[in-house]
Amino acid sequence: QVQLVESGGGLVQAGGSLRLSCVASGRTFSTYGMAWFRQAPGKEREFVAAISRSGGFTYYADSVKGRFTISRDNAKNTVYLQMSSLKPEDTAVYYCAAQDKVSTFGSSWLQTRLYDYWGQGTQVTVSS
Repeated sequence: QVQLVESGGGLVQAGGSLRLSCVASGRTFSTYGMAWFRQAPGKEREFVAAISRSGGFTYYADSVKGRFTISRDNAKNTVYLQMSSLKPEDTAVYYCAAQDKVSTFGSSWLQTRLYDYWGQGTQVTVSS
C-alpha cells in the first residue's frame, strides 16, 4: 500500500501560479503511475494530469495543457503539479492518486476507477 499527502494549495489571483506537492510513503514509489485529479463543488472528479512510473511520459487534460506541468522525483517519493496562468475555473480540491495496474499509457489513466490510492486533497482557489 501507499499513503499520499498533498500540500501547496491556497488562494491565488487569476494569472498567478501555485505548485502542489504529493508525498508518498509505503511501498516503492517508483512502481506507481501517478496522477492529479480535481473536483469542483457540485461537479464530478476530473482528470488533470498523469505521469508514468519513470517520469518519462506525461499526459494532460486539454483544459490545462500548456499551463500545468506534472513531474516527479522518485528519490524524494514526491509528485508535483506546477500550475501557471491560473483561471477562476481552476478552483477545486486537487487530489493526487496512485496506481500500479497499468504501466503503459491508455485511456484508463484518465479514469478515477484505475487508481487505488488517493490523498486527502488540497484546496486551490483562484480569484478573478
